[in-house]
Amino acid sequence: MLYDCIIIGGGPAGLNAALVLGRARKKVILFDEGKPRNAVTNESHGFITRDGIKPSEFKQLAVQDLKKYPNISIHKERVKDMKKEGLSFQIQTDNGQSFYARKVILSTGLRDGMPNIEGIHHFYGKSVFTCPFCDGWELRDRPLVVISEDERIFHYTKMIFNWSKDLVVCTNGKNHFTDEQRQLLAKNEIKVIEDGIKSLQGENGQLQRVIFQNGQEIEREGGFVATRLEQASTLGQTIGCEINEMGGIQTDKVGRTNIEGVYACGDLSLQAPPQLITAAAQGSIAASTIVGDLVNEDF
Repeated sequence: MLYDCIIIGGGPAGLNAALVLGRARKKVILFDEGKPRNAVTNESHGFITRDGIKPSEFKQLAVQDLKKYPNISIHKERVKDMKKEGLSFQIQTDNGQSFYARKVILSTGLRDGMPNIEGIHHFYGKSVFTCPFCDGWELRDRPLVVISEDERIFHYTKMIFNWSKDLVVCTNGKNHFTDEQRQLLAKNEIKVIEDGIKSLQGENGQLQRVIFQNGQEIEREGGFVATRLEQASTLGQTIGCEINEMGGIQTDKVGRTNIEGVYACGDLSLQAPPQLITAAAQGSIAASTIVGDLVNEDF
């Protein structure tokens, strides 16, 4: 069977793309490995009518929507290989099955590369987060720690300052501040600690203290950490997709990659803030583009 489109990745981008394509009467198959980046998160925010929803519930509701369309099928398995054969594509799953489609959407998302700090995984997604737009409201006005090991730290701190003025910035032994930036931080009464971090401590996922290698301790009630965003899948690179300077899959404004017939949407492009609503919007745009491309080819 030749599908109109294979979607690889069952996050908000892939799910919304499937909905748009399904409603356009296209034969669609979506592959979902079931390892979402937001698995550790208790609530998702910033999506109108779904603010505060559990990620698992959001996905369950999305799948229910898709099941109304008989031309959409969902497979809970991993795609391990992908190649172009003439004007179509072959993908192979972990169990050895092959599927064929005229178009492919990559919506495989990202992984968070965490700093090597003891205890950080106990608090990530509960009281330590990465996106202030997603979780800043819940931590508003609390004494927070900002942890970053790279050059984004100054911009990151400025953004988080919007939600809380009680900040301590920790570089974990790195130095990425200019003299001018240090002056601005001091002007806004933001303390900078550049010693290495030994551990984060607290109970039941709630951060209480940051312990440094030199024995210093500070009390904090939550925080934000700048993670290294990494591609969750290498399928894009395998098929030959261009990678942008941020490490994301390069697309045009409507989701086309440099490989004809391959589209990408959601967080993996790193061309928009990695948020639920922007990923879903990108999925809708890419799917609409595919519908137009298929119509033009077939008319």
